[in-house]
Amino acid sequence: MASSIRKFLSKIAAFFILLMITSASWAADTFFVSLSGSDTNPGTKENPFATIARAKSATRNSGRETEPSIIYVRGGTYIFQKTLEFDEGDKHLLIKPWQGESVYFTGGISVNPTKVKRLSRTEYRSEFPESLQDKIGVLNLRELEISDYGKLRSVGFARPYAPAWLEIFINNNPGRLARWPNDSTVAMGRVLDKGSVVREGDKTNRGGKFAYETSRPSGWKNSKDIWLSGYFNVGYAEDAVRIASTDTLAKTFTTGQPHIYGFASGKAWNRWYAYNIPEEIDQNGEYYLDRERGLLFFFLPSVIYKLDLSILQTPIVSIAGSENITFQGITFEVSRGIGVYMERSESCIITDCVFRNLGSVAVSIGKGIVAFDDQKHEGTGKEAPQLIGSLDQHMYENSTFEREGGKNNRIVNCHIYYTGAGGIRLGGGDRKTLTPAGNSVENCRIHDFNRIEKSYRPGVGIDGVGNSILNCEIYNAPSMAILLHGNDHSLEYNNIYDVCREVDDQGAFYYGRDPSERGNKLRFNYFHHLGNNHRTSAVYHDDGASGMEVFGNIFYKAGTIPVLIGGGQDISYKNNLFIDSPLGIHVDNRFQNWSKAALAKDGVIDKRLKAVKFEQPPYATKYAELPQYWKQDPSMPKRLYFDTNVFVKVATTRKGEDNWYNWSDNNRVLDTYPYNWKMMDSRHFIPDDSQLITPSGWQTLPVEKIGILKNYK
Repeated sequence: MASSIRKFLSKIAAFFILLMITSASWAADTFFVSLSGSDTNPGTKENPFATIARAKSATRNSGRETEPSIIYVRGGTYIFQKTLEFDEGDKHLLIKPWQGESVYFTGGISVNPTKVKRLSRTEYRSEFPESLQDKIGVLNLRELEISDYGKLRSVGFARPYAPAWLEIFINNNPGRLARWPNDSTVAMGRVLDKGSVVREGDKTNRGGKFAYETSRPSGWKNSKDIWLSGYFNVGYAEDAVRIASTDTLAKTFTTGQPHIYGFASGKAWNRWYAYNIPEEIDQNGEYYLDRERGLLFFFLPSVIYKLDLSILQTPIVSIAGSENITFQGITFEVSRGIGVYMERSESCIITDCVFRNLGSVAVSIGKGIVAFDDQKHEGTGKEAPQLIGSLDQHMYENSTFEREGGKNNRIVNCHIYYTGAGGIRLGGGDRKTLTPAGNSVENCRIHDFNRIEKSYRPGVGIDGVGNSILNCEIYNAPSMAILLHGNDHSLEYNNIYDVCREVDDQGAFYYGRDPSERGNKLRFNYFHHLGNNHRTSAVYHDDGASGMEVFGNIFYKAGTIPVLIGGGQDISYKNNLFIDSPLGIHVDNRFQNWSKAALAKDGVIDKRLKAVKFEQPPYATKYAELPQYWKQDPSMPKRLYFDTNVFVKVATTRKGEDNWYNWSDNNRVLDTYPYNWKMMDSRHFIPDDSQLITPSGWQTLPVEKIGILKNYK
């Protein structure tokens, strides 16, 4: 009997010892971080660490190889004065808030609103009209020991990505450099000097001179650093330049920098506005920073409950060479640069996060290029981590540039808004070998992403090979939603609207000038309510763009030219629904006339085909038509197929010569508006094709799968 009892007690003891070991093992792989913690603590819930960096270091010693260690972050705002870096030694790690608490990673500082003085009670009140003295607040940055204000710089077409200057964010809303007009623009007057034309090789850096027809500049006396933003020549190239001098008698501006195409006027989009003007602080959010005195003047809201200033210029988080790192449920905000940067990473996930009030993009996957010293349309630069810089100009010259974006990385279920220079730059994959990366942006809401930089700063810029943009909602932008480079990408189930709101000759989705960029699929997307009265498109195949499948998309009020094909090849449009537009599809032969220089020996097309060795595998085997490119007169559009599409209330279905494309009799033209629409969400409806008279072979569109989905995994 006693022996049996001893055996039983021995088993009980063994059980509890095992339980203790298991608990200890769990505890060793789970760490806590709190604003009230200390990095000398053991990192437990009761005695947490103070920093993510310390918790990250602890996970390296956990010994766990496959299951992720967890860093629970307690609620609050965590200020990063330098980038939080993960490298090859960081693997299998989940960073998330504890039990849904609100966690903010910020690259700025919060200022007590009591530090703000009302202008009327300061010695500076006489510098502003009496009517504004009770409406403007003053913040002394020197008293806050802030001296790095950053510098205003030229931003716009063919200029590099760079960190923003110091910005103010009031009640979680971004401030705006005081401008005139507040919500409109002014037509450019006669151009007296177009300045140096950088695009034509003029490197003298001479600014331009043009007339204006308003008396408003006569009142701008207290700033020596006023800037102009506008479309100074072509309608797809917005730019910002400093005013070098103003002649208020002759009513002319002379600029401190050239515009890449030279200044011109006379087109509807040739318009400007001026900013960084203290006398124009007259709306909520407007501000002016007197850099000489360290004084920040801004228009006072009725209540200030949160006041932030951006400081950090490098990414808040950098993930380089890491595996299986996940950030979940965190808000990244108030920084001058990038939110999260990745390179050479594998299976890293950013999920259920918010990115807002950033000076650059939310996420960048892949290396960038050190910013060129002078303005260039294209050139070769030096690759570098943790920046984007002159990436676009480098890729124009070096179309196979491998950004080392890693593989199988995902940005999922994130909300991105109030960013300065686009939403996401998504790289990865090797164009020379057509090795796919499998990186993706999924189920993300991306909007209001061009606060500072507009031209060619898309909601998502995708490059490399084999990446995807799925179920995203992209809206509220002056220019494009998606900019594509590379091969074998998938863009499916996206909801894109209210973009291309300012531009001319631009598309919500845009790619071009490289016929080797093939294998891309554009399927089941909803393009609607796009553009303005200028030439805007939903899908723009520019300058010989080729090799794309466009299937099952809906184009509803999708610009003045919903589809534009500029001299391309091997493009298929099938099972698409066009509704309510003056034109459906435009095809032209630009390579036979105004754009024929692109086909010249050693021209842009020749260089890009040679870069991928288009007559050899893998390109020659994967894209059967490509090896014959030069043998079949590339100046002519060819193998463009339009079949089983439906056009409803479209005045002209297509424009172009019949021998440029294959137009099937199975395309259907209707004049009856769809009377069955489904609600996507509280704001949008989507046409339901189940009630339409469709052509034979029509595949019912999966409208319920388009856009942001609940419970997306």
